[in-house]
Amino acid sequence: MPTRRILARIAALAVACATLVGCAPGALDTQPTASARPAPASSAPEPSATSEPPRALLLTTLAASDALAVVDPDAPDPVVASIGVGAAPWGVAADQEAQRAYVATAEGLAIVDLASMTRTALVPFQHQPQAVTFGEYRDGGLGIAVSPDGSTVFVAVHRWPDPAWLEVFDVASGAFTGSVEVGVRPFDVLVDPAGAWVATVDHDTYGVTVVDVATLATRRIEVAPFGDLGFASWEKPHYGIVTASGTILLPFQGQAMVEVDPLAGTSTIAPLAAQTHQHGVAQVRDDSAIDGTTLVVGTGAFGSATQGPSLEILAPDGADVVVPLARLHETVVPWRADGDDAWSAVLAGGYTRDGWWDGLTIVDLDTLAQREVPVAGRPQAIVAVTLP
Repeated sequence: MPTRRILARIAALAVACATLVGCAPGALDTQPTASARPAPASSAPEPSATSEPPRALLLTTLAASDALAVVDPDAPDPVVASIGVGAAPWGVAADQEAQRAYVATAEGLAIVDLASMTRTALVPFQHQPQAVTFGEYRDGGLGIAVSPDGSTVFVAVHRWPDPAWLEVFDVASGAFTGSVEVGVRPFDVLVDPAGAWVATVDHDTYGVTVVDVATLATRRIEVAPFGDLGFASWEKPHYGIVTASGTILLPFQGQAMVEVDPLAGTSTIAPLAAQTHQHGVAQVRDDSAIDGTTLVVGTGAFGSATQGPSLEILAPDGADVVVPLARLHETVVPWRADGDDAWSAVLAGGYTRDGWWDGLTIVDLDTLAQREVPVAGRPQAIVAVTLP
């Protein structure tokens, strides 16, 4: 993404401000059984008898409901399917080769067949919540990730005031096979591209817990560029990304990007420009000039941050562009409808605190133009998939 193109067009930024209506939680079962439960009804369309080209879609958890939404941002009706997965879904991860998605909910780990757009199982956690509730502080599954070979799913499970746990799910057997204690409220789970380690981003204990996949031995690395300021502070880690070189990037307050070496336990800090309380972070991965472009969600002036909500775009050549936004968002993912299109950043409006809204904001990374896509139910975590 040439720097001059971004800077020349930033003055043409168009902010859409449509008001969308919230969605109350639906009726939910509150007690999972001891085994996987059958799938609920899905609003997925009937299979077509004719073959169609691959379709670039988005999967987003609807945190105020019990559903995973399948979204085509360019369709007249953007929500092409709504799949019941379990109460208060948080993280979502996809195995595109297997056409399968995994969702961390307040009731257990939901397994979704993307070919049929149905939930095939809901597996209770080893550390199952005692009650099913909604919101940022609810117990249950938070961050989630799939191993590079698709054989294992790692789910961070919060159960206050007990410790949080990283639970290990074996895909072949359909069961949890182990768990290990990690930090408090692990918003995100990150996996080593080589498959040797997995890490949780521990929001309330200011750090990451790196777990050896083979032994489940743990190592905690403090990540607190402003210091450990206690539970009430805003200067905490939320989400992270693993770089192509295997390091972890964690943004803080639009002021500091901390790069952690999970093997050495060391970290370095680079400055950021947005001056906003930052949550979601993602990175473009392709073979073009914008490979490695980092996208960071900013939610506004909280704690030491002084500016409003934004998308911060960090180009590979070092350019740093801050795109103001009209609304708050939780997470971000790079997306394009096909390989010939320009990349966009898709931001989910389901911010975990007050100020969330029912939709996605799409920012064209070439022109910086913005548009909104309505998605009811508080879209919180989001991943891009290409399905046949």
